[in-house]
Amino acid sequence: MSFSHSVCRWCFQSTPLPKLAEWCVELGLSGIDLLHPHEAREISELGLKCPVTAAPEHESGLGCIERAFNKREHHGTLHEIYEQLIPEAAEAGIPQVITFSGNREGLSDEEGIENCAAGLEPLLDLAERHDITLVMELLNSKVDHPDYQCDHTAWGVALCEKLDSPRFKLLYDIYHMQVMEGDVIATIQKSEKHIGHYHTAGCPGRNEIDESQELFYPAIMETINKTGFEGWVAQEFVPTWDDPKAALADAVRRCS
Repeated sequence: MSFSHSVCRWCFQSTPLPKLAEWCVELGLSGIDLLHPHEAREISELGLKCPVTAAPEHESGLGCIERAFNKREHHGTLHEIYEQLIPEAAEAGIPQVITFSGNREGLSDEEGIENCAAGLEPLLDLAERHDITLVMELLNSKVDHPDYQCDHTAWGVALCEKLDSPRFKLLYDIYHMQVMEGDVIATIQKSEKHIGHYHTAGCPGRNEIDESQELFYPAIMETINKTGFEGWVAQEFVPTWDDPKAALADAVRRCS
């Protein structure tokens, strides 16, 4: 495979970070997703990277899934947040910084794209200077994140095309996009140049990616591999097995 394997921290929250890092080394993963910069430094001692940051945690509450770049009144504070986070991520060896659209709250798709572009564009030069790529996560608004605006690949691609920068891409979450639109393999083939990162999970349920669910991950991974993708694919399922390490090992095997 041309890509590397990672796992999302929050799904294994009951496992101490040093122990999860040890599992990653044993299982051949090269990263742990959704960490803060200080946590990324902790795992670097084992040769692991954090491929993408956790969401900002700011006293304003901005930068979270629900309240982000699609509201112009958020942009001033968001710029302060990301002007600090981007250099911190670079210093910690994190190559990608996560972003979100925010909830619609009555905004049209067109206005949401315009507002997100206006908020993100001023950060692109800073991202370039620090060799950072901003990635916006595609999430479903049907089950998990009601009213989230970046909930279809076409919307995210339209934003990428408007910004027209290699420093902005999509975090394509396979589970979320299966819930919203299906057609995962064809969508990846069509949109791969705009995708900077992938997350996995079983659907329905967001649990293990085994035969209990409707997605066939070996075929999806082969599609990603054939695009020449050289980034990370991160497991983001919530384990239900008695042995979460075994569940992670099984997922990595299926995606290899």
